Amino acid sequence: MRVGIIALQHESNTFLGTPTTWEDFEKGAILTGAAIREQYAASHHEVGGFFQGLEEAGLQAVPIFLAWAPPSGVVTGPTLNKLLGAMLAELKQAGDLAGVLVAPHGAAVAESCRDMDGAWLRELRSRVGPLTPIVGTLDLHANLSEEMVRATDALIAYRTNPHLDQRERGREAARLMARILRGEVRPTQAAAFPPLAINIERQGTAASPLRACYESLDDMLADKHIISNSLLLGFPYADVKEMGSSVLVVTNDNPDLAARLAHEVAEYLIAQREAFVGHLLDVDEAVEKAKQLPSPVCLLDMGDNVGGGSPGDGTVLLESICRHGVHKAFVCLYDPEAVERARKAGIGARLTLEMGGKTDKLHGSPISASVRVRGLYDGRYSETQARHGGRTTYDMGPTVVVEFDSGPTVMLTSRRALPFSLEQLRCCHVDPTAFHILVAKGVHAPVAAYAPVCSHLLRVNTPGVTTADLGRLEYHHRRQPLFPFEPI
Repeated sequence: MRVGIIALQHESNTFLGTPTTWEDFEKGAILTGAAIREQYAASHHEVGGFFQGLEEAGLQAVPIFLAWAPPSGVVTGPTLNKLLGAMLAELKQAGDLAGVLVAPHGAAVAESCRDMDGAWLRELRSRVGPLTPIVGTLDLHANLSEEMVRATDALIAYRTNPHLDQRERGREAARLMARILRGEVRPTQAAAFPPLAINIERQGTAASPLRACYESLDDMLADKHIISNSLLLGFPYADVKEMGSSVLVVTNDNPDLAARLAHEVAEYLIAQREAFVGHLLDVDEAVEKAKQLPSPVCLLDMGDNVGGGSPGDGTVLLESICRHGVHKAFVCLYDPEAVERARKAGIGARLTLEMGGKTDKLHGSPISASVRVRGLYDGRYSETQARHGGRTTYDMGPTVVVEFDSGPTVMLTSRRALPFSLEQLRCCHVDPTAFHILVAKGVHAPVAAYAPVCSHLLRVNTPGVTTADLGRLEYHHRRQPLFPFEPI
């Protein structure tokens, strides 16, 4: 039996002014057919799990379409239309399919459709018909919609943040597809939507308060009637009516049980709501605290979280580090203009550069400093370990490492750099253990890479389009009431 594979993934930050275009997807990936297998079958991504699970089940994988762009602004209407057109054209050429495995993100927003994932899944359902099973994965930051649930037979979310289990969730989805096609199970799924926004700072799955939630979900799976369960933590930077937490339970031909259990989990979350309010650490307080701790210390720049769509050129922490006299510090900034100036100057050259703070006024002002150009690099590197996002190859574009006369070392990239791997530093001859403070522009995604070498990781309440202080963001579409914005 032939099973199609389709992935269309984007995490859309509606507070970012720059839209996401077709060119942004080209910089990520737009693949069809055999190219999907070539680039993803061995990856830690869920699509890699699809291939593995189907092969183990003796089913034929039919890779159809895969597209993704790095987290950024709202997807333009023409871009969504072009993506849908390309996907459906490839689907038509794929021929008869026994089922389809899908990998949406769950927090994609388009100008023409705020529930972009629900829209393309609905379109897929209309093409394959009501009897062809559609089973998929979701990022645990999905803002789940009823449309996504209606369009699919079963959805399975990642269970770890950082996302280290993507391949295993894809494999789980493929195994479920095999059971459906053999007639062993008939999945029935139900969702619950507690009026709760879990603060991004509280979204680490290995620590309290979420660890107990996932332990309870694992215990639930001991019931043979339950196929899977998922907790969606939500993506707070997509201003849509679905923004917030949700619960999915998939049972074997028992919709009432699925609905009851989903609502029981939702009630538990509501009862624990105070535990999901963020613990926010001020910038200067964080830098001063880091100075007193054994090195290296990682400061997680929550307001300029590249994995949440931020520009990656925030200077607030770098400014504080300089002001507090921390010389052994490392920061990565997206700044194509500064890269070009430093490359023209050449290795060993000294010059005055204005760095960072150029995308908008939300993430700090440009920092002007006298620097020495330490190295020039192509910005490409690979990661063999399972890391957030599931990918193994990265490209920061032309990259420069400079040293301030006053001490800090800054990596300047010509593409926004996702801080998911220490190979990002090592490929530019930067030793992460040589610094007292390392700044990583993320919240939980960098942890898998940085925790093994850092004595402490401190999440810092910096300003920006991914601020953990949700009261700074102006929402127009979110549901109400929604804790902690309103009492419930």
